[in-house]
Amino acid sequence: MKLEGRRVIITGASHGFGFVVAQEFLKAGAEVVVCGRQQETLEQAFEKCHVPTNHLHCIQADITKKEDMKYLVERAIQIMGGLDVVIANAGIYGPKGLLEEIDWDEWTTAIDINLKGTVLTCRAVLPHFKKQNAGKIIVLSGGGATKPMPYLSAYAASKAAVVRFVETLAQEVSPFHIEVNSVAPGALNTRLLDEVLDAGPEKVGQLFYQQSLEQKSRGGTPLALGAALCVYLASLESDGITGKLISAVWDPWKHFEKVKNQLKASDIYTLRRIVPEDRQQNWSELCSE
Repeated sequence: MKLEGRRVIITGASHGFGFVVAQEFLKAGAEVVVCGRQQETLEQAFEKCHVPTNHLHCIQADITKKEDMKYLVERAIQIMGGLDVVIANAGIYGPKGLLEEIDWDEWTTAIDINLKGTVLTCRAVLPHFKKQNAGKIIVLSGGGATKPMPYLSAYAASKAAVVRFVETLAQEVSPFHIEVNSVAPGALNTRLLDEVLDAGPEKVGQLFYQQSLEQKSRGGTPLALGAALCVYLASLESDGITGKLISAVWDPWKHFEKVKNQLKASDIYTLRRIVPEDRQQNWSELCSE
C-alpha cells in the first residue's frame, strides 16, 4: 500500500472532502489523526464509514487557535509515535454578497479559518518536521485561488493568499527536506455547493448560481479524484515536488515521475503574471499604437 507506515494529520475531516481523504488514506495503509471543532461530530462521522478505522484517531481542535494546534500536533505524535504528513483541509466559503454589504465579522472569520488557520497548522508542525529533516504538507486551495469570484471575496482572497503562502513556505523549508504543495480538487458537490444554492443568485450572482445548479445536476468532480492526488503527494512517489498548485482534474500528476526535473526548474503550476509571449517586444509601445 502506498502509505503503509505513514502517520498523518488531516484537518476538517468530519465531512465533505476531508472525510473522503481520511478514508482513502486509511485504505492506503496510513495511520490517521483527524481533527475538527466537535469531537462528537468527528466520531459519529467515522462510525459510518466503510473502511477499517483501527488506525484512526479523533482529536478535537480549532485550527484558528494556536494552543489547539500545538496540542493537536503534540498529541498526534504521542499517539502515532511520529508524524510524516499534514493535510490542511479545513475551510469555509464565508459571507456571500457585495463587499460593502456583507457582515465584516463574517468576512474576517473566513480569513481567520482559511488563511490564518492554514498558517497555524503549518507553523505547529514545522519544529517537528525540521527536527526529523523530513515532512510533507498538503494544503487545500481550489478555484478561488486562480480566478475572480465576485460575491465571495473572502474566500477568493484567502485561497489566493494560501497558494502564495505555500510557494513561500516551500522555499523557506526546502533545506530541511520538507515539501509543501497546494491542491485544487475540482468542483465538488459538498456542503459548500449547497450553501451557494441556498444563498441564491441575489447573493452569489446569477452566473455563479447557474454554474452551481449545473454542477449539482451533473454530480461535480468525484471527491475520490482529489483524494487520490493527496495520496500521491503524501507518498514517496512525489518526493522532489514542492511549491506547486496542482489540479486534480486538469494536471497530469499521475505522470509527474517523468518530468520531476522540469518541474523543479519551472514556474509551471504556480501563481504568476501572464506576460507577452515575446518578452523582448516593447509591450507599452504596442499598446499605444
